[in-house]
Amino acid sequence: MSDEKYEVTDTHCHLDFKNFNKDRDEVIQRALNAGVTTMINSGIDLKTNRKTLELARKYDFVHATLGLNPNSLGELTNEEVDATLDQIRAHAKEIIGVGEAGLDYYRCPDQKGRDRQIAVFRKVVDLSRELDLPQVIHARLAEDEAFEMVKDLTKVVFHCYSGTVGTMRDALDRGFYISLATVVCRSAQHQVLARQVPLDRLLIETDSPFLSPRKGRNEPAYVLDSLNLIAKIKELPPEDVAKATTTNAKKIYDL
Repeated sequence: MSDEKYEVTDTHCHLDFKNFNKDRDEVIQRALNAGVTTMINSGIDLKTNRKTLELARKYDFVHATLGLNPNSLGELTNEEVDATLDQIRAHAKEIIGVGEAGLDYYRCPDQKGRDRQIAVFRKVVDLSRELDLPQVIHARLAEDEAFEMVKDLTKVVFHCYSGTVGTMRDALDRGFYISLATVVCRSAQHQVLARQVPLDRLLIETDSPFLSPRKGRNEPAYVLDSLNLIAKIKELPPEDVAKATTTNAKKIYDL
């Protein structure tokens, strides 16, 4: 990998998670040293939303999206769901997107749980529409259903997209953005997606601390691993992919 630095954006990470409690500042500095000039931190519930806001206030290159991950719903009452939505609404002027939120059928095999995910996600989508902010989608084994629920929105990001090429094309036809995580470095399926998604609709992310392209914990600096691989797949210079994905992030998130 070249030592040359490009302006790179990690469009989805969780720097607030406890995985970074011992060395958060060092992780952030490594990202900056690698050329990651912008990091978008995504909240997933009341607690992480608060911590996400704190990070965005502390660092001017960290931006916040506040969400309600479907995998959190099993432990939440309806009152807590509403409190999270109220929290997002209350901080609308501090954030650049709503999410992550969506549907995760991989971790929720029972229909009752899936029905609740749908009901809650419908509320989140309504909130995104009300606030006129991009909807950041978490969808796993439910990309088609999630797409149907957001297809009338104008600003949508499919975070860590893992669905079919067909659904991806439907999303692209609506003007949505496809974000590929660093898992692309070790997944043939995601490499197929990387080949097919047009450069002007592509975002890159780590989803750190998850989905590391290396051993152990993922971190924002490693987004360069996927940037370089995607550039190779698309037969483009890395700086072209860096420029395009950063331009796309600025456009969808109004940065």
